[in-house]
Amino acid sequence: MTESHERLLGQISRQSLMEFTEEISKEVRLSGSEEELRAFRYAEQQLKSFGFETNLYHRKALISLPMESKLQINGVSYTSITHSMAPSTPEIGVSGEIVYMENGFPLERDPDLADKVLLTDGLATPGALLQAQTHMPKAVIFINAEYTHEMIVSTVWGNPAFDQLGQYPKIPAVSITFADGEILKAKLSLEEKLLAEIMTQVDTAWRDIPTLIADYKGSEDVNPYVLFSGHIDSWHHGAMDNGSANATMLEVARIIGTNKTKLHRSLRLAFWSGHSHGRYAGSALYADEHWEDLYDNCVLHLNIDSVGGKNSSVLSEANAMAETKDIVAEPILKYADQEFNSTRYGKAGDQSFWGMGVPSLLMGLSEQVKSDNPASQAFSKLFGDGKAGGFGWWWHTTEDTIDKLDPVLLERDCRIYLATVLEICTNPLLPIKQQNAIKEIIGFIRNYQRSLPEPEWLGIALNRLEKLDTTVKRLTDLVHAADFPSAHSIRTYNHWNKQLSRILVRLNYVGGNRFSHDTATPKMPIPLLAEISQLEQHEPSPAYYSLLTTIRRNINEVNFNLREALELSEQTLKNWEEIQNG
Repeated sequence: MTESHERLLGQISRQSLMEFTEEISKEVRLSGSEEELRAFRYAEQQLKSFGFETNLYHRKALISLPMESKLQINGVSYTSITHSMAPSTPEIGVSGEIVYMENGFPLERDPDLADKVLLTDGLATPGALLQAQTHMPKAVIFINAEYTHEMIVSTVWGNPAFDQLGQYPKIPAVSITFADGEILKAKLSLEEKLLAEIMTQVDTAWRDIPTLIADYKGSEDVNPYVLFSGHIDSWHHGAMDNGSANATMLEVARIIGTNKTKLHRSLRLAFWSGHSHGRYAGSALYADEHWEDLYDNCVLHLNIDSVGGKNSSVLSEANAMAETKDIVAEPILKYADQEFNSTRYGKAGDQSFWGMGVPSLLMGLSEQVKSDNPASQAFSKLFGDGKAGGFGWWWHTTEDTIDKLDPVLLERDCRIYLATVLEICTNPLLPIKQQNAIKEIIGFIRNYQRSLPEPEWLGIALNRLEKLDTTVKRLTDLVHAADFPSAHSIRTYNHWNKQLSRILVRLNYVGGNRFSHDTATPKMPIPLLAEISQLEQHEPSPAYYSLLTTIRRNINEVNFNLREALELSEQTLKNWEEIQNG
């Protein structure tokens, strides 16, 4: 951390952060609404005053807004909400006998569950609703926590492609509170028959949504940029999610812009709509429209969501890739006194740029301590059973208001983000540690190898990865040992680093077409090899041999990607040595 960076970090203002948050979160910001647009215009006005070049524009997106939910059980009304991208019921509603699914939904279709209303614990997630749908029930009731939590229940990422139109949920879904869920479960335990009557209305339509882009140009490399993004749309007032994150972005921009800070590479801020009500429609649209620019120039995507919450004392579990983790580890240690363990990304949270191989860093940052309360338990199911307990019981509820923020913790989180932006944008050498990604991939390949009937199928991949590891270590050591590398040497190294990301990020995180978007469902590491995990479920049969054929072909793709990575790195090492010796 340089002296000039410390001076900039010292200018972070709690007052500015809270004023920005209060202004953005003073209205409910449904995607495509006038209230949301006013927040976008406010952000644009601020960014212009800080010296950023801005572009606010609109695009069409499929947006789904829950409007009404009515639930009666044996004639008694219960408070409920329905969910984005769930279908509406017919006007007369749907009805059926309630069956409690204590252990979730069976994988194999159970005909006894057809035409029933299924009751289950947890948040309304796309995976749960998709699994429930296989049993052909009338509807699903999710038991949340003290408050009901707004959710989006589709797996389709962003706007649907033509062949995805039939992939949206086909059964209604509602959520109720933990207290009401306990009442229903108690009645069912006494073998009382419960009849549910459900009526929901969800307004799903193509709407114009805004996107705001703000650029601050680098002084050395103008074209390469760091993409720093967060969504403005909200559930309810969304002071934490995502007003505090928007405020942090504006505060980072204020400090960099008003100080006319010299950056080596450019900084691009992106404010999305359609995150909450369109399954990341804004960021997915941006990826679709700017694919080649992102491929050519975006060196890293830094995302921010739900920072500065009260009692948000856990900063060790945030998302990062193996190769980007160390960038934020130092500021987290310095300003929060915590070792950064990091959590591998799932397919969520505006991570729309893996198809072009852009590495990612962060999403949320600070979380609550894990506890036994219903909200924390529900978040564990959603985010993974780690050390943290989610963003706070008020997340995605009516209670996400400005009093849920701690100005001291918001300043802390802003400090970590500003330090991270300064490190990525001012370091002449891209601080992305590709060796960490290589070692991670080697570990995943070895795990898959143990499940193959013929482990040597992955021998070529492991051999190339080990050579790649040696080559990258040699190149990295040479680069960091150079006292005064030339501008040409630095550009050579940075270009190699970026191009290697284009291969390794896709290999590690992308399962489908690089120009499309994988669905918002859990993904295994190196998704091309995920079918290997299914082998143990099959005895030798036609299906088994077809599965082996798929695996064999996907291994060829993995091998070829690694061949390209190795050739790129070996040639770059040769070029670097020639430059240094010449």
